[in-house]
Amino acid sequence: MGKLIVVAGLGLEGGSMAKALKKYTDHRVWGWNRTRSVAEKALADGAIDGIAGDALLSQCDLLIPVLYPQATIQYLRRAIPLMKRGAQVVDLVGVKTAVVEEVAPLALEYGLRYTGGHPMAGLEKAGYGRSFPDLFQGASMVLTPTAATAEGDIEELSGLFRQVGFQRVEVCGPQTHDRMIAHTSQLAHVVSNCYVKSPASRRCLGFAGGSYRDMTRVACLNESVWAELFLMNREALLSEIDQLISAMDQTRQAIAAGDRAGLEELLRQGRESKEEIDRQGTP
Repeated sequence: MGKLIVVAGLGLEGGSMAKALKKYTDHRVWGWNRTRSVAEKALADGAIDGIAGDALLSQCDLLIPVLYPQATIQYLRRAIPLMKRGAQVVDLVGVKTAVVEEVAPLALEYGLRYTGGHPMAGLEKAGYGRSFPDLFQGASMVLTPTAATAEGDIEELSGLFRQVGFQRVEVCGPQTHDRMIAHTSQLAHVVSNCYVKSPASRRCLGFAGGSYRDMTRVACLNESVWAELFLMNREALLSEIDQLISAMDQTRQAIAAGDRAGLEELLRQGRESKEEIDRQGTP
């Protein structure tokens, strides 16, 4: 018989993780959700084997919290003291340094193994109702070892996540993760959300094609969770925003001056940057 895994938070990613674990592994999967009716729906769907209460945490081999950042920290402050020594925790929060700094010392105090994680997969709209077991197929999982990560944990977790569909596992420190995510994810959400606020967007019917849809797709975000993510990764995200503003200002100046040669050079630089990224493979 496999491990007893508890997935805490059954929204899009947590619900999908529970369903993927049920579909692709032989582990027993229990679920917890702040709104119990969601957990009851997951149980009725067969996405989980049972609804996890505090008592079950003492038997849990692997706890996977998939909650908002601050909610994850608060949940683990309550859950970790209830878990057996040697059990494992991997959170799936989209910002790592702030979470690791809070959770790793607690895990060490209670003799638990803890690694940070971040699945690079999702949809623009969340909720358990949109979860499905193949959400992670072909995606990347980022793992961030901590002081509470034991020898062999990264290999073990990498195997588990590949089993449920992840094609690639990246291993890095929490600060490296946060710098990269500020660029590849958070900045994209900032740009999309700002872009769609133009009055022209309200009159775009019949004028918009694929480029407009691509640019505005992630503007439809959950403002509560994304505001929390932005603020918990403030320094890295501000640096990315400043770089973007500088690049846009150069383009604006070239357009305002009618500087075709300068504008073409700026556009060439962007095209070549994208071509280099594409040569490295699909992000």
